[in-house]
Amino acid sequence: MEAQQSETKDKKTFLLEHDRPNCISCGACASVTPQFWEMNKDDGKSDIINGKHRHDEWQELTIKEKDLQCNKEAADVCPVNVIHLTDDDGNKIT
Repeated sequence: MEAQQSETKDKKTFLLEHDRPNCISCGACASVTPQFWEMNKDDGKSDIINGKHRHDEWQELTIKEKDLQCNKEAADVCPVNVIHLTDDDGNKIT
């Protein structure tokens, strides 16, 4: 039963998005979730580690359910709300 729950957590995915143009470089996301966030050495803004850079200058990364909570924490500490999470159905989580 426990293995099934773990398998389910690995199958469900979420979209992590970063409105990078509006990032104020505070570093809160990188402080609470360094496994997903880092500060860019060139401009000081945060980046999603291994995130895809989009044409609108946002970044995105598909994450698994096991990584949802830590990225919710990153979104919650962001003072300008530039971190967004949606589920597979497009429902906004943060």
